[in-house]
Amino acid sequence: MSVAQETPAASVKSPRSQAARRNGRWAGYTHLLMARMRELKREPEVVFWVFVFPLLLALGLGIAFRNKPGEAASVAIVAGAGAPETKAMLEGSPHHATFKIDVQNEATAQKGFRLGKYDLVIAPDGRGGFQYRYDPARTESVLARAEVDDALQAAAGRKDAVATTAVTSSAPGSRYIDFLIPGLLGMNLMNSGMWGIGFALVDMRQRKLLKRFVATPMRRGDFLLALLSSRLVLMIIEIALLLSLGIFVFHMRVLGSLFSIVLLGAAGAVTFGGLGLLTASRAQKIESVSGLMNLVMMPMWIFSGVFFSYERFPTMLQPFVKILPLTALNDALRASILEGTPLTHQWPRLLVMLLWGGISFALALRWFRWT
Repeated sequence: MSVAQETPAASVKSPRSQAARRNGRWAGYTHLLMARMRELKREPEVVFWVFVFPLLLALGLGIAFRNKPGEAASVAIVAGAGAPETKAMLEGSPHHATFKIDVQNEATAQKGFRLGKYDLVIAPDGRGGFQYRYDPARTESVLARAEVDDALQAAAGRKDAVATTAVTSSAPGSRYIDFLIPGLLGMNLMNSGMWGIGFALVDMRQRKLLKRFVATPMRRGDFLLALLSSRLVLMIIEIALLLSLGIFVFHMRVLGSLFSIVLLGAAGAVTFGGLGLLTASRAQKIESVSGLMNLVMMPMWIFSGVFFSYERFPTMLQPFVKILPLTALNDALRASILEGTPLTHQWPRLLVMLLWGGISFALALRWFRWT
């Protein structure tokens, strides 16, 4: 048989060779992903900053801001005419346990108030009247003024014109720790995604490892995709640890499904992984990428509602705040964890995250420097 006759037959690939080629398409990506996970395993500082530090932060803040009875208002009465009577009126009040009362001369009382030792200063005028000295910018000072005035007016014989009742409520979901855990989870996904990818890439670029990678038959997209995927594996562990702390230590109620929470976490990990890739796509030194990442993350640390609600910012800033990826992630996690909101109602937040992550990854793939 001639060579010309053999060529067509040789060009026909067997089903086994086609399957091997299909499997080989993802073989490089799989090996790169496993190599990245083994590299993380050899870095104990990664374990601390990604897993241990968020738990310690949540535990410390949860203990500091746990539900507890309100602190007694610290009140200073200026010594002089009417001071003993004023003190007796406060001590005879049904709510006297909520006051810590000192009688001081005017200079000492004013100094203590200025330094925060006292919430309120009462200066009796000697004719049955009082002067309140308080700071309207201090919440505890405003509350002390209201409580003391109620106590003194009641002691003087004032009666409420309208009968009222009060019912206390501190149900799970309304506490600070319930607000904090989803915010810490979002912040940790941002930090680990950007630092874990950005720092690693620039470190490999400095050590000339990227130049070695690019000399192999590896697909460049597989390399970047493997880095991004490694964050998804860590994301599952992060969510499990923080939610377990909230549930078993602080008795937080999780109303949303675990699947929806993991999916939101995956969207956040991809978003900030893409931003980390983009930030490190051209940086040559660790110092450069550190400054760039802090520049990107600083607005989100401040505005995205990790430790307090972003509703406190002026109305004109709200549109800017709501398009930040960390704001979308925190809002989505809180809605799912605390309210049980289904994913179908969260598509605007998911869209914001996926746009940030998708556009960042596409630009990083285009602008990435291997040397």
